[in-house]
Amino acid sequence: MPPGAFSGTQAQAAREVNTASLCRIGQETVQDIVFRTMEIFQLLRNMQLPNGVTYHTGTYQDRLGKLQEHLRQLSILFRKLRLVYDKCNENCAGLDPVPIEQLIPYVEEDGSKHDDRGAASQLRFASEERREIMEVNKKLKQKNQQLKQIMDQLRNLIWDINAMLAMRN
Repeated sequence: MPPGAFSGTQAQAAREVNTASLCRIGQETVQDIVFRTMEIFQLLRNMQLPNGVTYHTGTYQDRLGKLQEHLRQLSILFRKLRLVYDKCNENCAGLDPVPIEQLIPYVEEDGSKHDDRGAASQLRFASEERREIMEVNKKLKQKNQQLKQIMDQLRNLIWDINAMLAMRN
């Protein structure tokens, strides 16, 4: 293989970047954008307001230059992010969208496909189960109230018995 052909295949491979690496590049670009934005806000926070106080021109020009450089780099990063986004959309254009439900693995007991009737019956079952639980909770609260009344009556009875025993002595 001649040396020119090898460098040509490398250039072609570099141009045909897969979608996963594009997403990684996009993620890194977003992180750079956030970092640059934080630096811009830091510079703005440290700048003095023009409130009539004499300000050193050299320091002002230096900070203004840094701010303009950060803004220029930020615009370059946004252009890079747009290119990555467009390339990812171009790579994914031919793909058929997969419903999210198919991406979630689950095991069914009968081995049949999940359909709307199964979901409706599960929803109905869950609704009935919730209603039953609410009824049981209501009955449980009533029983707890009855037990509290009985305990109060027993406490009063024991108090009366102790009072009678104390008077007898």
